[in-house]
Amino acid sequence: MTPRGLADTGALLAFLSRNDRWHQRCVEAFADLRLPLATSGAVLTELFHLLDDSPAALDAAWKLLGSGILTVLPIDDGDLPQLEALMLRYRDRPMDFADATLVHLAERESLTTVFTVDHDDFETYRISGRKRFRVVPAR
Repeated sequence: MTPRGLADTGALLAFLSRNDRWHQRCVEAFADLRLPLATSGAVLTELFHLLDDSPAALDAAWKLLGSGILTVLPIDDGDLPQLEALMLRYRDRPMDFADATLVHLAERESLTTVFTVDHDDFETYRISGRKRFRVVPAR
């Protein structure tokens, strides 16, 4: 199935962690999103690192991945120059590698919706230098 949007670390973490201050808003927003969502291996690396001390949340993350409503899009050597260019363009933020992969995937896959709690960054980033992201959940 074709992805309808992107998923970032913070929103996935909040969605999976009942004690996260963003949990309820992310659960509600997720229910209204068009699925499936796509993400990158870099985002999953951050997510699993942050969930490391919560066996229940780790199980939930694996279940989410196995459900098909979250898919991992590839990033390979051919994508590296674009990732570097993005990180250089936004070095004043600074843009981390996981965010760069999502902005690049948005451009490559023509996606504009991002499931994130990182509003400051994703309200600043532009798709193909011009188009704004639709950030879900809203502030």
